[in-house]
Amino acid sequence: MARPPASTGASPSALHLGTGPATPAQARDEAHSFLSALVPRPSRESAENVLLVVSELVTNALRHAGGATALRFAADRSLLHISVWDSSPEPPRERTPDLRGYEGGFGWVLVRRLARSVAVTPCAEGGKSICVALPR
Repeated sequence: MARPPASTGASPSALHLGTGPATPAQARDEAHSFLSALVPRPSRESAENVLLVVSELVTNALRHAGGATALRFAADRSLLHISVWDSSPEPPRERTPDLRGYEGGFGWVLVRRLARSVAVTPCAEGGKSICVALPR
């Protein structure tokens, strides 16, 4: 699996996820715990962006890839790194957002807009990782 850069100020955190309905909530809880341990702490806006991106990535993995298989966080002096793995080799694709609110289509656009960088990498054992870097 691809690994994000080593952390500064807090240990990298990893959470292996299932496909139950609480998975996005578990992912947000793990992100909150990771962010709370960072010194110095990220700005409130950055922390909220991390929670939003984590929620979107894990929800998208559930909806489109059969579920997230792992989640990892890391931080360096200027960036917060989120990595989500799933078992589907298909890369995320942008869809036209449903302005009526029934079909979604906003998540991937939102992730890409908030991120400093996004990398989608096929995994040798199948599936893919999505690694997102956000400003700290």
